[in-house]
Amino acid sequence: MSTPTGTTPTTRPAGELRALAAAAADRLAGAGADEVAAWAAAEFRGRLAVACSMADAVLPHLVARHAPGVDVLFLDTGYHFAETRGTRDAVAATMDVRVVDVLPRLTVAAQDEEHGARLHERDPAACCRMRKVEPLAAALAGYEAWVTGVRRDEAPTRAGTPLVQFDERHGLVKLNPLAAWSADDLQRYADDHGVLVNPLLSQGYPSIGCAPCTRPVAAGADPRSGRWAGSAKTECGIHL
Repeated sequence: MSTPTGTTPTTRPAGELRALAAAAADRLAGAGADEVAAWAAAEFRGRLAVACSMADAVLPHLVARHAPGVDVLFLDTGYHFAETRGTRDAVAATMDVRVVDVLPRLTVAAQDEEHGARLHERDPAACCRMRKVEPLAAALAGYEAWVTGVRRDEAPTRAGTPLVQFDERHGLVKLNPLAAWSADDLQRYADDHGVLVNPLLSQGYPSIGCAPCTRPVAAGADPRSGRWAGSAKTECGIHL
C-alpha cells in the first residue's frame, strides 16, 4: 500500500487558486483533454493528484503522459469488486504513476461494530461519507489541484461539468479533462493506447462502484442506473 508522501503543503492561498481556476476555465473552455492535462501538469507540478475509481486507467494514463509519476488516489473502501482491485494492482505495476490507497478511518469490521452491519443498505449516504468523502478530503490536503474522470454524459447531475473549476469544499482547483468525452471516446482512447480497463465494463457494468451497491444494467440504460439500484441515491457525494 502506498501512502501520500512526497507531496508538499499547498503554498498558494485559496484566493489565488480560485482566481487561477477562473482564468483557466475561460482560457481552456474549448480545449481538448490533452491540453487540460498538460496545463495542469505544468501549473501544479508536485502538487497534483488524480482520483481514479479503477473502472479504467484512461485518466491516469492521460495525465501521466504530461506528469510522469503523478499520484493516483484510489479510495479503498473495503467493498470493491475483485476486478476493481485487480485493475488497481495492474495500474500500479505497469504505469508511470504512484498509486495511493486512501483508506477510511474504520475497517469494514470496525464500522459494522460501531454502526451496525450493512450500513450501505440502511444509510448509504453515511456509508459513502465515511468510506469515500471524508477519506478523500483528508488525502487532498497536501495538493493544490486534483483531476477527475467526471463526464457530462454520465448523468443529468453532471451535465454542466466544466473542464476547470475551483473546488470550494476542498479549497483547491478541480480539473475534469474528460468532461466532454463520451463512453465511445473513452473506449477509443483505451484501444488506441492499449490502456487497461476493468473487465466489468464488458459484463454490463458501465459505472462501477462498491460491490454491494452496484448492479449490471441493460444495454442502452442510464449507465449510472446500476449504482445504488433501488434507492433515490445517485451520487456518493464526492462531486456534489
